[in-house]
Amino acid sequence: MISDYRCFFCFTKAYERLLEEGTLSASAKDNFTRDMAALYLKHCERFSAPYFSRDLHIALNKYTNNPDPHREGKKLSNDLVLAMYNELKEKVQTSVNPFDTALRLAIAGNIIDFAVSKNYDLHATIDKVLYSHFAIDHSAELKKAIAGAQTILYLGDNNGEIVFDKLFIETVGHPDVYFAVRGAPVINDVTLDDARYVGIDKVAKVISNGYDAPSTIVEHCSDEFRHIFEKADIVISKGQGNLEGLLHRTQKEVYFMLMVKCNVIADALQVNKGDFVVKKNSLER
Repeated sequence: MISDYRCFFCFTKAYERLLEEGTLSASAKDNFTRDMAALYLKHCERFSAPYFSRDLHIALNKYTNNPDPHREGKKLSNDLVLAMYNELKEKVQTSVNPFDTALRLAIAGNIIDFAVSKNYDLHATIDKVLYSHFAIDHSAELKKAIAGAQTILYLGDNNGEIVFDKLFIETVGHPDVYFAVRGAPVINDVTLDDARYVGIDKVAKVISNGYDAPSTIVEHCSDEFRHIFEKADIVISKGQGNLEGLLHRTQKEVYFMLMVKCNVIADALQVNKGDFVVKKNSLER
């Protein structure tokens, strides 16, 4: 997994925002901050952002008794994009290349990531992605792989973003797509309830991966998920979290679709922060 000291400082900023938004007492915030530092010391020798994020979420829940602190924000994100859905669908259907347009919109949706920031400009990101050169572009290989696949596993990432995923899956029109979600709420990642709320169950078979990290760490996932993961001819992985759990860690044919939102991932992919990427998994280790 990707390990870098800069991840810790990203987490401290994200949880500072979350603590400021919440109603915890000053002493509880102090205690949680100490817990966060202790957890980092526990993780630091073999740091993994998905594992650390999971443990932080569990630690905060002990103070808030709220297993889903981003619940309202997730619904607002979904409602925001659902309100745009008909317009986005028309944009896809009237484009010269519907597959390419739907794919680009799916990547634009990756900007909705509360682990990075709640301050994002979705409309500007959509405008940019539709006309940008991709830093890594294996989309032609992806399209060919989809056409030849009997079963596809699509790994969901964030709420709001999942509405764009629904549009992409609809556009592809493959008859056997599984859409995988997190096993429990963590950050603003998608769960079963979220996926059903936006109607992904109408275009794919929605399954839980059985684990509550903001990533796909196959060895910790449920038997059902691992069976489908092995069965799938290709895996489409959305976002940085899923990439962190899978990059160079599987022999499967995986296509990573994301907007690069931090320098750690940019360095790992040898691109720039802010770039758009469709990358076929490399089996180099």
